[in-house]
Amino acid sequence: MTVQPLIPLWAWAVVFVPLLGLAVWQLVVALRASSGSGGARQGVPAGPRGAWARRTALVAVLAVVGLGPSVPVTERDTSVANVDMFFVVDRTGSMAAEDFDGTDERLVGVRHDIASLTGDIPGARYSIISFDSQASRQLPLTTDARAITSWADTFKREITLYSKGSLTDRPLDELSAALQGAATDRPSNVRLVFFLSDGEQTASGEPRSYEDLAPFVDGGAVLGYGTPEGGRMKEYAPGEDPATAAYIKDPSRSTITDTESPDALSVIDEENLRAVATQLGVPYVHRETAGPTAELVAGVDPQQVAADGRRTVTSYRPVVWPLALVAAVLLGFEAWAAGRSAARRVGVRA
Repeated sequence: MTVQPLIPLWAWAVVFVPLLGLAVWQLVVALRASSGSGGARQGVPAGPRGAWARRTALVAVLAVVGLGPSVPVTERDTSVANVDMFFVVDRTGSMAAEDFDGTDERLVGVRHDIASLTGDIPGARYSIISFDSQASRQLPLTTDARAITSWADTFKREITLYSKGSLTDRPLDELSAALQGAATDRPSNVRLVFFLSDGEQTASGEPRSYEDLAPFVDGGAVLGYGTPEGGRMKEYAPGEDPATAAYIKDPSRSTITDTESPDALSVIDEENLRAVATQLGVPYVHRETAGPTAELVAGVDPQQVAADGRRTVTSYRPVVWPLALVAAVLLGFEAWAAGRSAARRVGVRA
């Protein structure tokens, strides 16, 4: 048991010390008067002993309530974990290819895995970096897991008209800045990077290496989406109904006998994805269905994060209801006594 004052101690002293002194003084006067010891001197009124005993007890009880008697309570808290999680999300048009878990878009798997990984380590700090024709940090490091899952539920892929092809190194600069900033801000934190992509490269140029970022990365994974057989992709434009959107065509696959361009196919490039994983120093995992992701974070250092990503905190729970009950009883007696006294003064039998 400890005390957690409900008001500042100086205010408590100003209110209760004089009141308690007055009540005790009147109780002593009443006791002396009733014993005939001369306590009720001329000019010093003496009240009933019982009344001043009740009032003294009531002031004492309220004074103790003001001190806020409390018991310490240790609980599990999910607000903080020593982990920074970075999601690097491919939003290029190929991520809409319909070859995930059958005929779903690859983005369905991405949405599921972001939400699942966020739930696997509650209380971490999370950040999202997306890339298509350019890279941008969608969310800086935040402990708001709902912001992460909301983004995952609502983000759109790149507008087809603006597509300039894809390269796996597009988010390199943004990820480098984010990791270095996190390392400076909280150097003791575990930093996890999850790179979600199909690895397809359709733009010209040789992708840069992520190797320089490996010292800043403690874990994570490169998650690959798609199949070797490939999948068709629908065009995307804001406001267009996805159900009526046309499939993207591939003019390079037309022939002399069949001049109509067939539907374009996007094929996963696991070689590129494995290369990124090797450079970052994390495993590569091919995601074919929306399954559990807990095994992807199973290697997080248990000395820095508990198995459920939580820590214990101590709070204080006030215990005032027994004192409030005593005060209510004393006030009841006081009201009853006041009623009897008023009745006698007006000649009514109580």
